[in-house]
Amino acid sequence: MKLLSDKKIFVLSTNADAQFVKAGLPGEKIFCTQGDYFHIQCGKGCHDKTYDAVELFQQMDQARMDCKIPSTMVPKCPVCGGPMDMNLRKDNFFVQDDSWYEAEERFSDFLSEAINKKLVLLELGVGFNTPTIIRFPFEKLVREHDNISLIRLNIEQAVVPESFGERAVGINADMAESIRDIVEEVKHK
Repeated sequence: MKLLSDKKIFVLSTNADAQFVKAGLPGEKIFCTQGDYFHIQCGKGCHDKTYDAVELFQQMDQARMDCKIPSTMVPKCPVCGGPMDMNLRKDNFFVQDDSWYEAEERFSDFLSEAINKKLVLLELGVGFNTPTIIRFPFEKLVREHDNISLIRLNIEQAVVPESFGERAVGINADMAESIRDIVEEVKHK
């Protein structure tokens, strides 16, 4: 993160594993559009609220015996009494709560401020599972703005439109090695 310390950055992610937070990026600089593994919601989405589940999961882990937890620890929806589920976009019950909309607004604000400046979009492992969230919108931004460039790192799906010319590069290689190479290149400039 030191390399980016003087840059204005924001992460738009479809990952739910909090790797960007673990790497030291502040949560207010991240928008996880698909939810995350650290919040639960009503399994039927009966109300628009998610609940931090980290402490609950830690308690379950402490009480676990033979890979089972006491049935009394299985969370129930405080509104309808039904089962709780992970806050992940996997069905039509996904809850977009206030914090989801706040993160969406922070991303929108960042993009509004950066859209007319020199902007580099760095895609890390974005394929075709959900291309309408990152891949296609990023290509649209590059297509519509000459000041925006794209670096696409994807071991199997790094192709970029030829029409982008030198403003886009696709790197079909191991992501960790590629990032190390990029960091080294930047250090030497």
